[in-house]
Amino acid sequence: MKIISWNVNGIRAIQKKGFLDWFQKQAADIICIQETKAQTEQLDDELINIPGYLSFFNSAERRGYSGVAVWTKEAPIKIVMEMGNKDLDSEGRLLQLDFKKFTLLNVYFPNGGQGDHRLHYKMEFYDKFLKHINKLKKQGKKIIFCGDINTAHKEIDLARPKENETNTGFLPEERAWLDKVVANDYLDAFRIFNSSVNNYTWWDYKTKARERNVGWRIDYFFISKDLKSKITKASIHNTVMGSDHCPISIELNI
Repeated sequence: MKIISWNVNGIRAIQKKGFLDWFQKQAADIICIQETKAQTEQLDDELINIPGYLSFFNSAERRGYSGVAVWTKEAPIKIVMEMGNKDLDSEGRLLQLDFKKFTLLNVYFPNGGQGDHRLHYKMEFYDKFLKHINKLKKQGKKIIFCGDINTAHKEIDLARPKENETNTGFLPEERAWLDKVVANDYLDAFRIFNSSVNNYTWWDYKTKARERNVGWRIDYFFISKDLKSKITKASIHNTVMGSDHCPISIELNI
């Protein structure tokens, strides 16, 4: 099974850049995207009804903002789009698909920029999400969650850690939450296979950072420990263009 995650920075924009051609070439079982920036009624039928796939969308109440989508070959048993907090659920940031052998959560985590209130919102979302997946795990579900976490975990995960210690995306409290995720027995899938530097998933458009690979690894797949024996590969597809993020993927024998 191959699962892909990608923050596309606007689904209608990426469609014009060959998204559907890229999609077909992947032959993935599940494709998760974040930051759709669209309501379902704004999308073409060729995006919603890709042959061989079921599609699910969770859009923000605010138009042109946030949003997540999933295409899957296998029909999920259950779909969940909320964590039970009206304020945190209004921005279309979560799609949970329960399958027979695992539960997948596609998440666009908040950015902590634009003031202290958004950093507080981000940390509140983080805490609620961890409680949510731990509750699922206690129910016996095997967890995979993916998406734009909007935080680089370790110094190895961004090109200029010292310069960013006081910037959102690398603040101590943001990184401490990822430490807590690991302490709760979730594994960073990419680091199971790759411990090297210069592996990033996001680059700033304004400074043309991608050309110099001055990036951040802020897009992740995490798996619960009971899936470690099933995962066979985790990759960053940094040659795929069209967004300020690149796709990431995992493969499992499940």
